[in-house]
Amino acid sequence: MTFCSSVLSYKCGACTRACRVHTRVNARVGTDSERSHECERGTQECVRHSRKGVTLIELLIAVLLLSLLSVGIVLTLRVALSAMNKSGSKLMANRRVSSVERILDQEIEGIMPVTADCQARPGVVGATLMFFQGEPQSMRLASTYSLQQGERGLPMILEFQVIPGEDQQGVRLVVNEHWYTGPRGAGIYCLGIGAGPDGGPPGPVFAPIGIGPDSFVLVDKLAYCRFSFRDLRTPPAEAPIWVQRWVKPVLPNAIRIEMAPLAPDLGRLQSVTLTIPVHVTRLPLPMEPYENEN
Repeated sequence: MTFCSSVLSYKCGACTRACRVHTRVNARVGTDSERSHECERGTQECVRHSRKGVTLIELLIAVLLLSLLSVGIVLTLRVALSAMNKSGSKLMANRRVSSVERILDQEIEGIMPVTADCQARPGVVGATLMFFQGEPQSMRLASTYSLQQGERGLPMILEFQVIPGEDQQGVRLVVNEHWYTGPRGAGIYCLGIGAGPDGGPPGPVFAPIGIGPDSFVLVDKLAYCRFSFRDLRTPPAEAPIWVQRWVKPVLPNAIRIEMAPLAPDLGRLQSVTLTIPVHVTRLPLPMEPYENEN
């Protein structure tokens, strides 16, 4: 290892001073040895190494650029996550609306022509009636489709009721489900034949629909919700009419559920009026006792 190579292992300042001392000594002696040239080359190399460092300004600029890049990445991720959350909530709301329409359609299409043995009470005549209640804010029927068991479950009595919304803002549509156990079991919901409201024609009188913890909210945040029922006129040439209260001993030809959202949003699916046909046209089978011929 040469002289200046060993000196270069120290700081550049020490190397420079050592080379200067060695040069002055050689100048006094009057010799131009190889060590003098080595010291000069070592000094130049030290100067070059000292110029390769990073200044404080350059370091601050680098940190500033890195900070700006980090802020940009964070803002981009925040915008992306916000857009994803909005898209997810909109997709769930659209699925909820379409699911409610499908449920209402299947519940009404699965209507059953069954009877109820209405017991006589004071002021009400007992009778065996077609089990169907149709009023502007209430509807009660027997169906083969239910939320609990789907379309392949046991027959259920469905009770639809329009009630005020949360904090008295708008209205909501709820449904109750009860097992249909036969005409006598359905008779507990029927009070018989009585006078119609406001002097209307007499019709079946039903017990009020109760709302409890088992009630399921089908549609919420509605401006209004009401039922109407299509009556086929006789003769058939006359146009059918829609009535607000059903009193006939047969099922209606169709059921309309008029709904409108409380706060319309054009960017999402909205609850709209549904008109669902009733394909059952026959009367209930007579309930005759079974006789074993054997």
